[in-house]
Amino acid sequence: MLRILLSRVREYRIYAFITPLFMVGEVAMEVLIPTMMGLIIDVGVAASDMDYIIRMSVLLVLAAMLSLSFGMLGAWSAAKASSGFATNIRRDEYARIMDFSFSDVDRFSTSSLITRMTTDVQNVQMAFQMMIRIFVRAPIMFIFAIIMVYHNGGSLSAVFAVAIPLVICAVAIIFGRSHGYFSRAFKGYDTFNRVVQENLNGIRTVKAYVREEEELGKFSESADVIRRNFEKGQKMMAALSPVMMTITFACMIAISYIGAKLINIGSMETGELLSIYTYTGQILSSLVMVGMVIVMFSISWASMIRISEVLSTEPSMDPNPDGLKDVPDGSIVFDDVSFGYGGSSKVLSGISLEIRSGEMIGIIGPTGSGKTTLVSLIARLYDASSGSVRVGGHDVREYELASLRNQVSVVLQKNTLFSGTVEENLRWGNADATAEEIRWASDVASVTPFISAMKDGFSSHVDQGGTNFSGGQRQRLCIARALLKKPRILIMDDSTSAVDTATDAAIRRALREDVKGLTKIIISQRLSSVMDADKIIVMSSGRIEDIGTHDELMARNAGYRTLYETQMRGGGLDA
Repeated sequence: MLRILLSRVREYRIYAFITPLFMVGEVAMEVLIPTMMGLIIDVGVAASDMDYIIRMSVLLVLAAMLSLSFGMLGAWSAAKASSGFATNIRRDEYARIMDFSFSDVDRFSTSSLITRMTTDVQNVQMAFQMMIRIFVRAPIMFIFAIIMVYHNGGSLSAVFAVAIPLVICAVAIIFGRSHGYFSRAFKGYDTFNRVVQENLNGIRTVKAYVREEEELGKFSESADVIRRNFEKGQKMMAALSPVMMTITFACMIAISYIGAKLINIGSMETGELLSIYTYTGQILSSLVMVGMVIVMFSISWASMIRISEVLSTEPSMDPNPDGLKDVPDGSIVFDDVSFGYGGSSKVLSGISLEIRSGEMIGIIGPTGSGKTTLVSLIARLYDASSGSVRVGGHDVREYELASLRNQVSVVLQKNTLFSGTVEENLRWGNADATAEEIRWASDVASVTPFISAMKDGFSSHVDQGGTNFSGGQRQRLCIARALLKKPRILIMDDSTSAVDTATDAAIRRALREDVKGLTKIIISQRLSSVMDADKIIVMSSGRIEDIGTHDELMARNAGYRTLYETQMRGGGLDA
């Protein structure tokens, strides 16, 4: 796990290497300063030697400036290394997620992936910065300060033989108890992000059902979990300061008592005693800093595991970069295909189907019958659990994944538009599309009428998610975007559900007359959208119940006939 993460330091390795060197320089200068102050008092002041006082004062100021410089350089290089480290982790995580199949994303969940790229990376960044800076500085400070205490007043070292175990016990107890609270707080971010994401994505539904108070309650509850755990953890941490002050002052009293006796008998100078006071603070504070690093490291351990899970997960779907690049035509064959999500019971069972290139195919069936799952296998959004799916005469797994998906355009019922302009959104289908191609796709998808009525035309602004357009307009824009890819296969998954039947008919007519050779698969709950298809597939419970033209199904399929009559009684198929 650590190897996986530390390999992401990459180009910032030099900054991670020089930071400890700067810390050594800072500590060396810091531990010299108390000794130099003691010499000024014991030698310069005692002998009234102004030349010595001035020389030592200059050296003292130089040491302080060097310590400050080393500290600033260390802080700069640590920040550079840790921020670059975090950037590389986020970049690699995002790149890996982009390679994930739908089943991989389903396994992790969207809210968890967001947490792993935000809060978890922040925890790891802080731990890394503390490791290369404070975790180097504190032990060196402790060792140097102990050496200087022993050098200036060896008999006073006995005080630390009692104080150091007390500090270690206090730090272990306080940090040990607070660690659990902080760990639960960070884990609570998963739930918190999920609640926020669901509310923002479903804000229209929330408002339509007047559920603001209930959703606010869910938000407050998830936020309170984080607050309560942080609060309890911080209360435990707050106890550290008075405990440390108590031990420090107790050491000062003991050192003063013993030091006074040593000064009286001539075994110690006053300046040496004053320098030991400073070293006492350095020794005890360094132990606290080590404890803080250990706690931060242990808190971030869970984040490290979660991040490494993403980075080490190989996409379940092989992109096959050396596969076939060219899709000969839009023919599709399902050969005894079965599929289930994440090892669950089968959603599709024994699907065998042949679609010729250029045909228009309609698919109908009740909710949960497997219509969307069936067409998802064509573009390898998922891979079949058993059997094979062939496009253009080849198994879809034989193609390079990007090449296959470039020839299969999928338009979903829930459409996604991005902030920008209408033209920029359409160019998602083909970044190099000419103005004539954009106009052609817009005409086929019946986009031109409402875009022409807008002041800025194709330069009109699109809000995030396309919220400044109606549902039907968004669907038509997405159809035009899909057509600009000039694919072999076009899949429209209930993508005209928000479009009036007249416009729906115009789109189907344009697809049949103006887009020759394109295999068109239309999934719809509305029979008027599929009844003029070359073949209509009736699905039920993950199986194909029947296949035929509208007239054939009316003659032999009672369920299809009942659906037709039900929709006719509702005011006609075009009602």
